[in-house]
Amino acid sequence: MTEGFGEPQGGAPMDREGFGEPQGGAPMDTDIGEYLASSAAVAATLAERPGAAAVERAARLVAGALAGGGQVLFCGNGGSAADAQHLAAELMGRLALERPAYRAVALTTDTSVLTAVGNDYGYADVFARQVEGLGRPGDVLVAITTSGRSENVLRAAAKATAMGMAVVAFLGPAQSPLDDAAEVALHVDGDIAGLIQQGHITIGHALCGWVEQRLAAG
Repeated sequence: MTEGFGEPQGGAPMDREGFGEPQGGAPMDTDIGEYLASSAAVAATLAERPGAAAVERAARLVAGALAGGGQVLFCGNGGSAADAQHLAAELMGRLALERPAYRAVALTTDTSVLTAVGNDYGYADVFARQVEGLGRPGDVLVAITTSGRSENVLRAAAKATAMGMAVVAFLGPAQSPLDDAAEVALHVDGDIAGLIQQGHITIGHALCGWVEQRLAAG
């Protein structure tokens, strides 16, 4: 039995969610100036896609869950796992305002759970199993996948929906099963995973900032 995190169980391929892997076979640009220009171009599109209204809808779901005593769970792979941890920390700690801690958990951090579930059930279930154990009706799952098709993220979203949780999806430019499964699907345009992830952390900060101001204001 293969013990590595990147090996799927049951023969289903896992897409790659690394820090710089291309989407759809596009080569990563190695010219620094052009890369920075591409990064700025992606940032400039965020006001249109996903757009402020969509990000606010997602933020309202998160704020509503937290105000009602619920929690927000985050999941993703590779660079998206880092984004999950980053955004959970912004809510648990603080972004800009001094206020009480909010219940936010990244499902990417407990190596004992990840390795046990990955070994016993398969890597495709490492997030869904945690959603089953930690999630409650009314909670929110923030599902992050640049490709929109990471099997473990899709399974986590399906489990969350079945349990009466809301799902917010952070996606790349391509259509995804999460477009139908999530209450709010936030698409970021970009040719490679790294550029999409830059967009994800930007809209994530916007979301966390809105939540913080909303809840701190009472």
